[in-house]
Amino acid sequence: MRTHFVIISLLFFCGFSVTASAEETLTWQDCVREAQKNHPDLISAQEGINEARSNKGIAASDFLPQITSNASASRAKTTTLSSDNDKTSRIGNSYSYGVSGRQLLFDGFKTYHNFRSASENMKAAQFTYRFTSSEVRLRLRAAFINLLKAQELLRITEDIRNIRKNNLDLITLRYQSGLEHKGAMLTAQANLAEAEFEITQARRALEVVQRELTKEMGRREFSPMRAEGAFEVIDTASEKPDFEALARNNPSLEKLAAQKNAASYGLKATYANFLPEVSAEAGASRTGAHWLPKNDQWNAGLTASFPIFEGGLRLAQVSQARALLNQAEADEHSAKDGIILTLQQTWAALQDAAETVMVQKKFLEAAEERSKIAGEQYALGLVQFDNWTIIEDGLVTTKKTFLNAQANALIAEANWVQAKGETLEYAK
Repeated sequence: MRTHFVIISLLFFCGFSVTASAEETLTWQDCVREAQKNHPDLISAQEGINEARSNKGIAASDFLPQITSNASASRAKTTTLSSDNDKTSRIGNSYSYGVSGRQLLFDGFKTYHNFRSASENMKAAQFTYRFTSSEVRLRLRAAFINLLKAQELLRITEDIRNIRKNNLDLITLRYQSGLEHKGAMLTAQANLAEAEFEITQARRALEVVQRELTKEMGRREFSPMRAEGAFEVIDTASEKPDFEALARNNPSLEKLAAQKNAASYGLKATYANFLPEVSAEAGASRTGAHWLPKNDQWNAGLTASFPIFEGGLRLAQVSQARALLNQAEADEHSAKDGIILTLQQTWAALQDAAETVMVQKKFLEAAEERSKIAGEQYALGLVQFDNWTIIEDGLVTTKKTFLNAQANALIAEANWVQAKGETLEYAK
């Protein structure tokens, strides 16, 4: 029986060791590198840049000659009727091959404006990528902070459980000695039960935030992990910054500015539809009844086209393009005002959160000292249970409040960084 107990114990501790060693430890930079490589939102935004680059290439192709080649072979039967009603049939073959080219000379600068519009749209796609990276950084940072907080909360709840257990042991001794009433012992038992529940709750919450961090890193499979870092705000921005200057460099505003410029070039391109289009055309070919044909042909000339009436189509296109430009200008104005307001709000929230941490740290130091003194006094019978338990409950609450203040300060910092438009590459 003793041998079986030893074997079971060894298997338990070996299994625990394997589980513990399987937990991956990640720093903030580890998470950033993995998100940069795997996050689907970033991959999608990068493909948006590739699409915009292709559209720019399509627009640029109209500046260059358009050259085509052709070849054909045909067989035809011709039947003729003579004056005496005799039918005569003749079968003939026809072959040809050649090359032709067309070069746009003038289209009212429509092609130029379309190219510039495509260039601005490509800039907008690049700013969209930066904005997406900024959003991903905020969510990734929040997930990382939540994991740090969950880990620390689990440690705190375990400490609280030990405090509650020691308190219960002390109260039980005093109750058995007739120095404490039964209500005090039952309260201590309830406090211990609550502490045990909070440990279980903290473990469940830990797995949830591990799953959250897995998602924000772009991983396809879940595995236990541990965040390695400190509850330290680095980008404090203690001096009030120039919010308008920061707003001008925000990628969301720069994207809207690029879209406005693209709409402006689009309007100019629609005006070009009212001007004539001139192009040069040339070609050379060979034709004949046998392959290879030997009869040479060539042609060269200019072609001009000018719209006269299309049922108001071009006027409607101008009206549509002007509306898009007005909309883009209004969106840019609205976004700028919103970004400046967000910057000021997040900066103020960061300062409040950082100062709250300092205040709560002082409260925690005071609560720990009071708990130490009260514990000694209660053991000597100098403090009643009701007063002592209030002090102990205050310590528990203060520990959690201080942890929340630390996590909130880091979240406020992440919101401030995102409001500035910083991306995953942001050094701090």
